[in-house]
Amino acid sequence: MAKFKRRDGRLCLENLSPERFEIVINSIADGVFTVDGDFRINCFNRAAAEITGVPREEAIGRHCYDVLKANICKTACALRFTMETGTPLVDLAITIRNANEGTIPVSISSSLMKDEEGNVIGGVETFRDLSLVEELRKELKKEHSFQDIISKSPQMKKIFDVLPTIARSDSTVLIQGESGTGKELMAKALHNLGLRRHKPLVAVNCSALPDTLLESELFGYEKGAFTGAIKNKPGRFALAHEGSLFLDEIGDISVSMQAKILRVLEEKTYEPLGSTKSSQTDTRFIVATNKDISEMVNEGSFREDLYYRINVIKVELPPLRERKEDVPLLADHFIKKNNLVAGKEITGLSNEAMSVLMNYDYPGNVRELENIIEHACVLCPVGPILPDYLPRYLETEQFRSEKAVETSPATYDDLRLEDMEARHIKAALARNNNNRSKTARELGIHKTTLYRKMKKMDIEVD
Repeated sequence: MAKFKRRDGRLCLENLSPERFEIVINSIADGVFTVDGDFRINCFNRAAAEITGVPREEAIGRHCYDVLKANICKTACALRFTMETGTPLVDLAITIRNANEGTIPVSISSSLMKDEEGNVIGGVETFRDLSLVEELRKELKKEHSFQDIISKSPQMKKIFDVLPTIARSDSTVLIQGESGTGKELMAKALHNLGLRRHKPLVAVNCSALPDTLLESELFGYEKGAFTGAIKNKPGRFALAHEGSLFLDEIGDISVSMQAKILRVLEEKTYEPLGSTKSSQTDTRFIVATNKDISEMVNEGSFREDLYYRINVIKVELPPLRERKEDVPLLADHFIKKNNLVAGKEITGLSNEAMSVLMNYDYPGNVRELENIIEHACVLCPVGPILPDYLPRYLETEQFRSEKAVETSPATYDDLRLEDMEARHIKAALARNNNNRSKTARELGIHKTTLYRKMKKMDIEVD
């Protein structure tokens, strides 16, 4: 650790004159400042002044939290932590405010300052402007988003390519995918890209209503149609006129209701409950299901004629376990969403937490990942999300997955952290056919970090 002293009232390194010390720190591209025991700035280099917009003369003598105004100053000051514990911090991502009250993303590192006798006399902090990195990250995100759908999966990219063409037609679309894969978002994208985008998109969750309620919701009713019908009520067919009607979970409706919906699809007419007159509907139908409709047809639980009527264009959404490359993008999106809602400054996921997420299979798909991130954001006070903030069941699932690749008589409680990490890396390598670049991407770490860990743990691949 470098030792500091004062010469002629100015701070300098032990072996440098104040003049040479000034030349050295002003040649550094990163912002550098030092504070005394009261957190008053006594050194402020040229880069620090340029990044913050605060002249050196104005910064000297002021408290560091009045100059940088960082999002962690009041709750988790990095310099205070280092000066109280003696532990340096490296590359902590935070935001500061410049002289114009604009926010700047930076990466900070903190360390102790000691005099020639080894006594702590203050702290030193360096910070690097990440504005350009953040802009590049935003541009990258734009490349991987389509309407409100975020993905860089090749499977999803194929859907993105044909979606505008599908949207411009009036044909019925069947969206098929497991629960939580984003079928409603896909329906919204189809509507927003279509010719009916200036008209309403009306959604109905067919699985949430029994037949009697579903029928009145879809068809509407006339005054006096049944007890309690004291006035006319338009149904969803009427509300979606000239727009789009999204029937979610259509595989859950009864066979009798299927027959009534089939008539509307074929004839574009319907009769509200209690009415003797038919009404016309000019509606684009988008339907979705998490079930295999063709199998239901074979079993006799879904009408074959309705299946062929709705299966004009089929869009099949892959589950999240088949597009793991989307996990980092989606996690980042959900973290930022939770930051806005809760007013927090969570900077992302640690490498270890990302490894846990990449090794999980997500039976609940994107919806489950969103819930996992919300859980972590509630527990995480600031900074990156650590594995301890993730739901506990993920650790159990991770261990089961790794155990399938490498069996051992040791139990979960018997394993050291390094052993668990080695198993996790081996499992990821096996999933990626020993391709180290793909494995590093799945684990959310740089490939050089993966090489270093493999060497340390004696992990060899062909």
